Amino acid sequence: MAMQKPATRPANPRFSSGPCAKPPVFELSKLADAPLGRSHRAAVGKAKLKAAIESTRKVLGIPADYKIGIVPASDTGAMEMAMWNLLGARKVEMLAWESFGAGWVTDVVKQLKLDAEVKEAPYGQIVDLNSVDTDHDVVFTWNGTTSGARVPNGDWIKSDRAGLTICDATSAAFAQRLPWDKLDVTTFSWQKVLGGEAAHGMIILSPRAVERLESYTPAWPLPKIFRLTKGGKLIDGIFEGATINTPSMLAVEDYLLALDWARDVGGLEGLRERAYANLAAVQTFVAENDWIAFLVDQPEYRSNTSVCLKFTDERITDGAAFAKAVVKRLDAEGVAYDIGAYRDAPPGLRIWCGGTVETSDVSALMPWIKWAFEAEIAELAETA
Repeated sequence: MAMQKPATRPANPRFSSGPCAKPPVFELSKLADAPLGRSHRAAVGKAKLKAAIESTRKVLGIPADYKIGIVPASDTGAMEMAMWNLLGARKVEMLAWESFGAGWVTDVVKQLKLDAEVKEAPYGQIVDLNSVDTDHDVVFTWNGTTSGARVPNGDWIKSDRAGLTICDATSAAFAQRLPWDKLDVTTFSWQKVLGGEAAHGMIILSPRAVERLESYTPAWPLPKIFRLTKGGKLIDGIFEGATINTPSMLAVEDYLLALDWARDVGGLEGLRERAYANLAAVQTFVAENDWIAFLVDQPEYRSNTSVCLKFTDERITDGAAFAKAVVKRLDAEGVAYDIGAYRDAPPGLRIWCGGTVETSDVSALMPWIKWAFEAEIAELAETA
């Protein structure tokens, strides 16, 4: 029996968790001011990069004495740079509750070969933050992109800590309030919450992190692309627009456009409100349907960006196959692209709800998920 399709379709079916949807105002013609074919070291290139750094500071409310740098290889490059430069001076605690956090554990334990204390939680949960000793260096992911589980606040981080906190905030920046006084190194990528282009990362250093960089030399060699110091001093140029390697000036222009839009919608608070409105649309849908649930049971740990769902109907015997079939059906209809759960995560859906996504599109998607679910359940009944 054919299921009746919903009457309303999302105007923008892009719900990918990275690269994420472009801002609603995006048009290629708006990037015409990009200094293409020019050196990023020319005055015009440096000015654009400096503007990206200072606009980031303004929108996110980053303190004036924190350093902000544009680095290669997206959030991954920024996090690797932080860990390879800073870890090894003190005992380190690694916190992980999804695949990217687990990746940082692998790098620290197997590549840097540090005797780290590893604290892990399964998908949908986070570790006991009260057990974390921030007199140690602590590496963690604020918002788990692949699990939808996030840190609710920074209350567990001591103000008078002796260690450094190194935070992967790539799915939290521009959507959640980050307590800068509790974070010593923060990283993110342009491709996430503001829908920028891939391959560019940001690293934000507190004065405590800068002090560590200038007073500690790691035991292992650092490739050029990771080096933040020279002769025992911070390379200030990196934090003023002189990037380590050549950036894409088209991508820089795209990021500047996104930052302008972010200010127009109310800055960080406006972006948070948009993301929470999107999450609320999903919450209403889940509350009305008993065959679907959040992967994260506890609301205080639930992300407002990477929203992860699981199917709970007892008629589903192969969760992975069922979820893939639903995703394929929605893609074929052109109503939702790239919303399958991450490959290492439990089967289900992952819907990006960051601020660049319109709430009207999230609301329009929900009936389509129900339609796809019912269609797949009907097929299961026919083949039973």
